[in-house]
Amino acid sequence: MTEWNERPGRIRRAPENFLGPAEIEAVKQGRRDFLRKAFLSASAALGAGAGAAALAQTAPAGDPAILNLPEWSKTLGMPVATRGYGMPSQYEAGLIRRQSPGLTQTAASSVAFTPLQGMFGIITPSGLHFERHHQGWHDIDPSKHRLMINGLVRTPMVFTMEDLLRLPPVSRIHFIECGANTGMEWGNVAVPTVQYTHGMLSCSEYTGVRLIDLLEMCGADLKKGRYLLAEGADGSSLTRTIPMELVESGEVLLAYGQNGEMLRPENGYPLRLVVPGVQGVSWVKWLRRVEVGDKPWGTKDEAVHYIDLMPDGIHRQYTSLQEAKSVITSPSGGQILLDKGYYNITGLAWSGRGKIKRVDVSTDGGINWRPARLETPILSKALTRFNIDWVWDGKPAILQSRCVDESGYVQPTYGQLRAVRGTRSIYHNNAIQSWLVNEAGEVSNVQVL
Repeated sequence: MTEWNERPGRIRRAPENFLGPAEIEAVKQGRRDFLRKAFLSASAALGAGAGAAALAQTAPAGDPAILNLPEWSKTLGMPVATRGYGMPSQYEAGLIRRQSPGLTQTAASSVAFTPLQGMFGIITPSGLHFERHHQGWHDIDPSKHRLMINGLVRTPMVFTMEDLLRLPPVSRIHFIECGANTGMEWGNVAVPTVQYTHGMLSCSEYTGVRLIDLLEMCGADLKKGRYLLAEGADGSSLTRTIPMELVESGEVLLAYGQNGEMLRPENGYPLRLVVPGVQGVSWVKWLRRVEVGDKPWGTKDEAVHYIDLMPDGIHRQYTSLQEAKSVITSPSGGQILLDKGYYNITGLAWSGRGKIKRVDVSTDGGINWRPARLETPILSKALTRFNIDWVWDGKPAILQSRCVDESGYVQPTYGQLRAVRGTRSIYHNNAIQSWLVNEAGEVSNVQVL
């Protein structure tokens, strides 16, 4: 990092839960202790070495962790048989899905957030994929699970999992985002970390069969039947209307695989719908029935839930598209920059309209913007990782990211979004996220209009 002529900065990881006054003071005290020890070490060295010039010429004692052979290099490790299924390191035990104490958590309605602040690349490990349930989850016996296709079809059919696994598979990488992701921010409720602001978001490789292929097997009437009703086998029998044009594109999958293995139970095992680009509630889990019809169904979860309250009091329905959105995941809320110097700003961008074309980053609250590097692969309706270099001078800064997708849509500011949507909504908040870095290096959630 010598080319930056600055000492490389260090980031203390964000706490994995909400911070109370005691926890905040503990973090601040830890920083004060760190700086005090550094000052005392430098003072002692100056006293013994007769000045700064002597200190600069003194050879460092060296890091014991590299000078001394560690114990694990001198002992026999564990055999593979000790773990039938691979688990993360014990030192990564804090990086888990977490529930928000600010939301109702019952078997009938529960959610757990993905720890975006500790992830790399674009793929979400299956064990960290966010969860959203309307009546709890089940671990269903795949031999007893069935999928029925009926309605405006020539031949209604019932498929077993064995039937589906015999069909030609396809694999695709897509993001899934709950329509209520970032919903608490509508009311200017600044939750502290990116896990809680944006954590109802994940991206996986899904494997399954194309729904259009099964509809053609059943002889679906694609002229009259312009809508589908997807029904889940959970206790709420969650049902969602899916426009036929999404299915005709070939993107909609009946997925049984996720990230190279079968789906996890909390993510719909043994079968779920994958509808790229639209809100996650339409990705019906434990899928048991698909009905072809000639109009939207207007079911419970479409008429009174997952609707947008507009400024004039009108409810806007079927706004399922997830518009272009981005967020900086590091540095982000709850983290602390321990030193001035170089940092890599990193984050994620995504769009339900297709590929991400550009991401710009601002460190001064949106006054000036610089283009970030988009890391490959850049896929349609998938997360895209971006990075950009930044040298922090120790002064307050406001970090923001703004993405543009291939349709030309530009991620809005809060002022632009609220001018159209008001302030009483819950769903589809894709406004620019802001993180304030104060002079002590503490990062917090703020809103900039």
